Formats: sequence, structure tokens, C-alpha cells
Amino acid sequence: MSPIVAVAAKEFRDRLRNRWVLAVAVVFAAFSFAITYFGGAGEGRIGPSSIELTIASLVSLVIYLIPLIALLLGFDSIVGERERGSLDLLLALPITRLELLLGKYLGLAAALALATLAGLAGVAVLLAQRFGAAGLFHYGGFMASSVLLGLAFLSLAMLLSTLARDRARASGMAIALWFAFVLVFDLLLLGLLVAGSGQLAGMAQDLPAYLLLLNPADVFRILNVFSLDDVRRLYGLASLVPPALGNPWLMGGAMAAWIVVPLALAAWRFRP
Repeated sequence: MSPIVAVAAKEFRDRLRNRWVLAVAVVFAAFSFAITYFGGAGEGRIGPSSIELTIASLVSLVIYLIPLIALLLGFDSIVGERERGSLDLLLALPITRLELLLGKYLGLAAALALATLAGLAGVAVLLAQRFGAAGLFHYGGFMASSVLLGLAFLSLAMLLSTLARDRARASGMAIALWFAFVLVFDLLLLGLLVAGSGQLAGMAQDLPAYLLLLNPADVFRILNVFSLDDVRRLYGLASLVPPALGNPWLMGGAMAAWIVVPLALAAWRFRP
């Protein structure tokens, strides 16, 4: 494990040294505070009215920002080393390709997790002052799932970095992947749902809902929104998402698969 730990520590220190973690944490803190404290200003209220509605508001922020940050963080982790000519030097050291890949992933994952938790922790303090520590159970789960979402897209970024021939193509693929998962996927699924309205029968009626598992951003949304009864009724998810998808263990397993599978494919692609 020592080569993996050494590479991970170097990647983590590099992100701390170039102020990357601080910059991301400040961005998250600013947006999360603004959404939490001023999100209800249009209705004539200031501050969080409930933890459930606060989480529902922050879900959209996390879905847009964390995947983009994770993809931009990891898209050049391998192809960048190859383009700079330092990859051959690294592989000349007593370290395998798998150890190098895992070390880079763990270092970047630690930096991303620290930035995410630091950026969201300020809202936890605000909620604790308003509702007490007992009301932070759901928010703690939201913070943990936000980290998992970032790790899933970081795994996808590592896969892109092993597939791309140069940094320019890797960056283009990363942006395209963000558009596909965050913007395009739900529009296509909604079109499928509308086109098949009234024509799907039996188990096929739940097919569009289960297709949500093919998108880690939607897995994150269901994991945080469907488990909250008030928000579920507000969003109308009770009639669209089958109860089976409300199982947090199932959705947690789906998120874990989105972390492990792309990273395993990256390791397979990066093999000698």
C-alpha cells in the first residue's frame, strides 16, 4: 500500500498547495448559504423553514456543481501526465500502473471530499442553531451522498483520462459527459415517458423510473428527495417513482456501483 499512499498524499498536497480545496469550499459555502438563507425570500421569509426543504433546494446546487468539479478535477490525471512526458518517469519507479491509478484517485477523492464537506458544513451549523442537533440526521446523509456523487463522477473522469489521447480531447469529453448526465439525460427520459404515456402496461410502466439508475445524478436526487415524505409529495415523485427505488440501501448500492465500475474500467484500460 505504500506506493498508493505516497501517490495519494502527493496529489492531495498538490491540491492544498494550489488552493484548489479552499476555492471549491468557498464556492460551495457561498452558494449553499445563499440558497438556505435567502431561498424563501420570494415568499416573504428569511432563513431555513425546514431541513427537508433546505435539502431539496441544495440538491439542485449539488447536481450542477459537484459533477462538473469532479470531472474537471480528474480528466487530465493520466492523459496529462502522458502529455507532459512524466508518465514514463513515474512508471520507471517501483510502482505498478494500478497503484498509480489508485493513488491518484484516492488523493483527488480526498481533496474533493474535504472541499465538499467544508463547503456544506456551514449550513449544518446554521441548521443546528435553528432546529437543534437532532434535526441534522437527514442533512448528514445529504452531505455523505454529495461526497459519493463526487466520487462517482471522479471515477468517470479517471476513465475518460485513460481513454483520451490528449488533454484537449479529454476536456471536451468531460464537458460532454456533464451535459449528457446533468442536462440531456432527464430530457430524453421525460420525452420517453411522454411518448409512451398510456401505452406502457404492467411492469413496463416502471421502466422509465428504473432507467434513472443509469444516471448517478438521478440516483443522488432520488436518494435525497424520495426519502423525504413532504418533499416527495411536493415534487410529485410518489406517483412517478416506484416504492422499491425509495430503499436507501438499493440507491446506495447503485451509487457504489457508479464509483467502482468506471474505476475498474479505467484500471483495465490503463493496463500494460
